Amino acid sequence: MKRKSFLVLLTLVLAVGALLAGCGGKNDTNGKGAQENTSTTPAPADKQILRVNLSSEPPTFDPAQAQDSQTNAVLKTLYEGLVRMGPDGKEIPGVAESWKISDDGKTYTFKLRDTAKWSNGDPVKASDFVFAWQRVLDPSTAPAPPYAYQLYYIKNAEGYNLSTSKSYKGTKVTDFKDVGVKAVDDHTLQVELEHPTPYFLGLTSFYTFYPVNPSIKGNDKWAVQKDSMITNGPFTLTAWDSGQKIEVSKNENYWGKDEIKLSKITMSLVNSGATELASYRSGQLDYSGMPTGEIPTDQITAVKNELPNEFKAKGIASTYYYLFNVTEKPFNNAKIRKAFAMAIQRQPIVERVTMGGQIPAYGFVPPGIKGVSQEFRSEHKDDFFKEDFTEAKKLLQEGMKEEGMTTLPTITMLYNSSESHQKIALAVADMWKKNLGVDVKTQNQEWGVFIQTRNKLNFQIARGGWSADYNDPMTFLDMWTTGNGNNNSGYANPAYDELIKAAKTETDPAKRMEDFAKAEKILVQDDMVMLPIYYYSNVSLTKPNVKDIGLDFSGAIDFTRAYITQ
Repeated sequence: MKRKSFLVLLTLVLAVGALLAGCGGKNDTNGKGAQENTSTTPAPADKQILRVNLSSEPPTFDPAQAQDSQTNAVLKTLYEGLVRMGPDGKEIPGVAESWKISDDGKTYTFKLRDTAKWSNGDPVKASDFVFAWQRVLDPSTAPAPPYAYQLYYIKNAEGYNLSTSKSYKGTKVTDFKDVGVKAVDDHTLQVELEHPTPYFLGLTSFYTFYPVNPSIKGNDKWAVQKDSMITNGPFTLTAWDSGQKIEVSKNENYWGKDEIKLSKITMSLVNSGATELASYRSGQLDYSGMPTGEIPTDQITAVKNELPNEFKAKGIASTYYYLFNVTEKPFNNAKIRKAFAMAIQRQPIVERVTMGGQIPAYGFVPPGIKGVSQEFRSEHKDDFFKEDFTEAKKLLQEGMKEEGMTTLPTITMLYNSSESHQKIALAVADMWKKNLGVDVKTQNQEWGVFIQTRNKLNFQIARGGWSADYNDPMTFLDMWTTGNGNNNSGYANPAYDELIKAAKTETDPAKRMEDFAKAEKILVQDDMVMLPIYYYSNVSLTKPNVKDIGLDFSGAIDFTRAYITQ
């Protein structure tokens, strides 16, 4: 089925789903679905307990070390940045009650709230942001924060972060005082950028930009011990039973405590979609679905029919892919990588395996990301390759010959433990066997171990998923630059790096998007560093008496302003 036809069908399916939801309200007599709760009156405080599941335990609660959606979901409850993102995806005041941007777009002056406090009652100061950002950028911080590059928009931040790197060719900065961030006073933070960056304000809502309380100095365990964690967000960590449960409770010192209706959020830690769905059906969970958990793919159709009022499917700006380790044979060869990419049939995967309204992907930047006047994906098509088994076999043989191989070594594809990831992995391995004649083993690892394995390049092929950190193609493309903290492929291409560098300083929107398009062509069509499979959709279930769970364009979830109705 052509992509356009698929999108039309998806629209019709969702429209029918919406119609069914409308028919499943208080007058529902067919036995399908719960009656719709239209009340918006909050329940009493003792009933304001939201129950969700995390399919994987967050490896850390240190904002500097975070790099996954599970951790993000919890950190949003514990911390708050200078701004936060509203339901419409626009920046709204967070710790900063106001800000001014200079005429040249390079200097941001944030005015912090007098009422912003840490959970221990101390005031949140501008210096707390300076401390946190210096910690992210300090070249001695270990392990190296994976998202340090997100701060490179700040003047001299890159030069400071890479000051001990022998390969860095830019101007090195050894004194953090030369980095463009300073506390003018306790409630005024000034940030000077290298170049005007239209999305910088939104970036300050990202967890790498969160403030950190200076009391952590000398305590290496502060982010893994609940009793030593001092946070500034709507909730505090009150329970953490590893492998069992995480619990956060309302922070009475939060400046906006009157906006917070939930008294607690309890998060079970169950890595089983079937168990999660059973818990939801039995009333033990109030929410089920990505990005914190999952609904089993083979249950999606049945659940949509059974619970039409509670089922939601929404396209999000995220991409599911497989990642090649390009530093070792056989995937150091681009022709072999292309062969593996061309030998996968994506439409059967989204129709028969995932069944959640996903869209087959032939690029890396997903729909939903802004371009010049339309979405980037509408202005620049993802037609970088085609599924062609004959050509795939030819490329495989050519690549093997170039590498002096008569047979491929044993190949293992790694994924993090999840029923849905397992089903996709088995389907893909079967396609490689059928369409390419190659045997590929599959191996799963627990989330924390999987992240470490991938970061260390101790794999051949590994599962990957990427969600937008902000609404710009840069959030998908700069991660593949040489030495980037999230570049888990070992990929390095100077021509690619130059295009991304140019896009960071280009002021002409059209030229900037052309740079991105050229870079994506190199990444996917020329070098096939990663193997795109599909663009995500978010599939979830929410109890009728739960309101205002936030889900933004990227799929990031926000439980902080949710509440339970009577």
